[in-house]
Amino acid sequence: MIVVYGIKDQLNPIKARLSDVIHQCMQSVLGMPEDKRAHRFIPMEADDFYYPGGRTDAYTVIEINMMAGRKEETKKRLIKALFREIESNLSISPVDIEITIKEQEPHCWGFRGMTGDEVQDLKYKVKV
Repeated sequence: MIVVYGIKDQLNPIKARLSDVIHQCMQSVLGMPEDKRAHRFIPMEADDFYYPGGRTDAYTVIEINMMAGRKEETKKRLIKALFREIESNLSISPVDIEITIKEQEPHCWGFRGMTGDEVQDLKYKVKV
């Protein structure tokens, strides 16, 4: 699951395109299937969204929650692809993008009535 935070006046007009860019990166780097998109957008009022100096109102936070198992180089490739593709497709400078990958062990995930370590039919690989 991916959660994206930003100032609503900046985030709302681009969220569909941003979702497409994020998903394309997840597909190309992690091999996620087309139908495996779980994105949540949290548009915030400007006075509720504090961010570091040197950033603009386009500052966007992307939290990627996923099962543990990907290699360090794979996760770094994903982060760099996101910076590159967001800048290229949406003209948001990498200085205005913050990306965090949060990993949990498969047994900490629950979906389709089971835990992640019990599932046998994932259409993608976790150990990439």
